[in-house]
Amino acid sequence: MARRDQWVMLTTLAVLQTLTIVTGVYAMTTDFSLSALTNGSTPTGPTASSPAEGSSPVPVVTSGPVLARLPVKPGDGPLPTKGTLTRQLTGALGDKALGGRVGAVVIDTVTGEQIFASNADLAITPASTTKIVTCAAALAALGPDTRLSTRVVQGPKPGTAILVGGGDPLLAGPSAKDDGYPKQARLSTLAARTAATLKAQNVRKITLYYDTSLFTGTPKAPGWKTNYIPDGEVAPVHALTMDEGRQDPRFRSPRVADPPRYAAAAFARLLAKQGITVAKSVRQAKAQPGAAELGKVDSAPLYALVEHTLTRSDNDLAEALLRHVAIKQGRPATFDGGAAAVIAVLQRLGAGQNVALSDGSGLSIRNRISPNALAKVLALSGSAAHPELRAVASGMPIAGFSGTLGNGRRFTRSDSKGQVGLVRAKTGTLNNINTLAGMATTKDGRLVTFAFMADRVPLNAEPVLDRLAATVARS
Repeated sequence: MARRDQWVMLTTLAVLQTLTIVTGVYAMTTDFSLSALTNGSTPTGPTASSPAEGSSPVPVVTSGPVLARLPVKPGDGPLPTKGTLTRQLTGALGDKALGGRVGAVVIDTVTGEQIFASNADLAITPASTTKIVTCAAALAALGPDTRLSTRVVQGPKPGTAILVGGGDPLLAGPSAKDDGYPKQARLSTLAARTAATLKAQNVRKITLYYDTSLFTGTPKAPGWKTNYIPDGEVAPVHALTMDEGRQDPRFRSPRVADPPRYAAAAFARLLAKQGITVAKSVRQAKAQPGAAELGKVDSAPLYALVEHTLTRSDNDLAEALLRHVAIKQGRPATFDGGAAAVIAVLQRLGAGQNVALSDGSGLSIRNRISPNALAKVLALSGSAAHPELRAVASGMPIAGFSGTLGNGRRFTRSDSKGQVGLVRAKTGTLNNINTLAGMATTKDGRLVTFAFMADRVPLNAEPVLDRLAATVARS
């Protein structure tokens, strides 16, 4: 990535009744800083939020807090006074709403020094902040420009074709709108390309098969609750899925019981519309290595998929990325193989201590990650040494603006609303578990990362976590 000496920031805000709020900043600097914390995109495509993390309309805010603090030299202002920060954070960590098991850390991204730590190495159930480590490992292992390909190849006999799943759960079915971010590969495009190839070969009638062998193992992770799939939190994990396994892409639920068969049946109907007759029976089969390609569509680049995964807390895409890391690392494309592969990549990055995974999305209650590990990964995403990880930073929801921090419930109280637009963070929410990990610039322009985690919450600790993050931002 070319070196650049400054930030370019663009934030457009308008009244909700007349315009849609769009916030974005494109950061390109080797001294990576999120001084106003508005860098990134606001995806609007299909989502699968973690429990209690659904999105709602973005509240109207003024531009003042977002634009006010662009330091002359972003990211390397003076450190906040440790004594003051420690006193303020310690006071907030004593709030009974957090329960009896809490970990916290604040890290200076310039030096890597812990500015504040309380149970920083305690392995805590992370909920959806798990997606931070999954996405970082995917970017590090695969590269930010990698795309996920869904293909159709020649079958074993003349007049046969095989639809090969490439592990892209955002593959759009025939009824999905084509107006989201990131740009989705479409099954209809694949059908048109395949039909054109077949017609060029004077083939007008085929028997269709489908191949899901890229991913293996059970489609449900250890530690998932039985209601997750029926409630639409996630679909069974397969290499061939369209619309993230939704019966209707407009709604989170219901999810289909057999996503590969559902996608293959839809593809057969799309081929028919292109003038290709498809035999009634569509069965599963494995494509032969080197089989001639009849058609292909590619996903958006990985950096955009990561942004979407983090901003929208997309469980389905996170689980797919976990398996792609496993494949790249030469491990089985299963939950266990993916977990081991992600941890191995994190260890190479120097952030793999006190991390134990059972899935990639954070739905599993068996996952354990320390606050220090999360904050380290976030610090790496802002490091000049790891430009490939930048999408982790740009994918963080913006307080009061986007994703799971733009739902009208977060950063609304008097002790946090002043930091709207100045905090980027990934939320984590499961029953009795609240976590928040992200980054902020201090009042003097120092970029820091933080992780605040509690997994014995009596009811709801989100307002306290917002208070903690806001305290860091105004320190």
